[in-house]
Amino acid sequence: MPSKSKRWKLPALQRSVTASLAGLRAGSALAADGVVQSIRQRGAGSEQTASSSDFARREARRFVDELGRLKGTYIKIGQMLAMFGEHFLPPALTEALHELESQTEPLAWEQMQKVLQADLGASVAALDIEPIALAAASIGQVHRATITATGEQICLKVQYPGLAEVIDQDFDAVVRMLRLARWIKGGRELDAWLESMREHLHTEIDYLREASFCRQMGQWVAALNSDVAYHVPRVIDEYSGPQVLAMEYIEGSLVNGEAVLGLSQRRRTRLGKAMLELFFLELFEWGVLQSDPNFGNYLIEIDPRKRGAADKLALLDFGSMLECPEYFLVHLRNTIAFGFTGDRAGIAGALTGLGCLPADASDEARELFVDFCLHLLEPLQDPKHLPAERLNAAGEYCWGKSALLRRAGKQAAKNAASSHFTVPSREFALIARKLSGVFTFISVLGAEFNGYAVALPYIQPWLEQRSGESIGR
Repeated sequence: MPSKSKRWKLPALQRSVTASLAGLRAGSALAADGVVQSIRQRGAGSEQTASSSDFARREARRFVDELGRLKGTYIKIGQMLAMFGEHFLPPALTEALHELESQTEPLAWEQMQKVLQADLGASVAALDIEPIALAAASIGQVHRATITATGEQICLKVQYPGLAEVIDQDFDAVVRMLRLARWIKGGRELDAWLESMREHLHTEIDYLREASFCRQMGQWVAALNSDVAYHVPRVIDEYSGPQVLAMEYIEGSLVNGEAVLGLSQRRRTRLGKAMLELFFLELFEWGVLQSDPNFGNYLIEIDPRKRGAADKLALLDFGSMLECPEYFLVHLRNTIAFGFTGDRAGIAGALTGLGCLPADASDEARELFVDFCLHLLEPLQDPKHLPAERLNAAGEYCWGKSALLRRAGKQAAKNAASSHFTVPSREFALIARKLSGVFTFISVLGAEFNGYAVALPYIQPWLEQRSGESIGR
């Protein structure tokens, strides 16, 4: 903890210079290694490149270690690069960047107290706050508190001090690191990617926006009549501000916890269906997507009764809500709908409309993207068209046994290695990540059901509205 506090206090200029020097050192080392690798390749006919050599992997780890030492937004930026960088960063670096996902120690309580006092003023005196954080992330941490007057337990999501003031400088410093280290090159596509990542960072630290979405989601789920109840925590305005978000405390289990995995097949399947239906509600009904579906953003509230009729899926985080313009929604819905029906030409046209495929893309590039989409959307297909080994005796898709994400990952790696591969847009990457996260969640539950039945009530009306024709499969 002390090392994190000390590094966090470094002036922005000093942090930036430190980052630049790290990038310069990595760039010089990799340039020298590139010469050595080139000589070895000519001499031995090796296909290994400098970006995939053992030396490059070591340099990538050192580079990432420096991000970790700088803490704060540097870790958050590194985590974002780990999520999206596979589309434009060398494999050695994206592999090393994933190590940042575990570097989220809490900041010293004394510093968090100052944030709470500055944001809440006299209201903070009405709370008995636990100094030990429940959880820590790269841009803030969560503390449990009790409202002394009522005894109600709440959660305080507290942003790290001074984050908003340094986020742009730190982002520029990381980009400078990447360029000096020669991990990235210039280009219009890459510049657009980086700017969209910067915007994403600003969105995530906007707690007022997150509070607004939390309230809106609460209203939406309250109006549903679902087999499984969704629970959105109540925002507590009197203890919230620009850097503090107060919500009701929810007791629950992570999806990969023993308590959840020990539930009956029927209950786990019902929870899996709820997760998939939530995706279709976001896309076809509400027009916003939670673009960060990691396990920590959800809890399962387990009904203590044996039948579990009141099991709930609690939705905890709304910092990564993607507000979709109408044109984007139309093309994304079409992509999912045409993937559902197996319409390859329709998928290609929708991907072009999304900006995921350039209008002049080669036929090979189109086929690569369409194949990947169909591969990823396999669980939504009519079970009549699925291999028997992926279904149970009742003809239901076995999410946990399908190895879908592993197979899709291999497909993506194969596509990226092709000379016809086009770097996808940020939007395509977000949607692929969203679907992968949803499908992983369902797979961990070991749910067994056909996504076709869940998707049909949303996709059929959409296609009928677009073309006046029903699905005739």
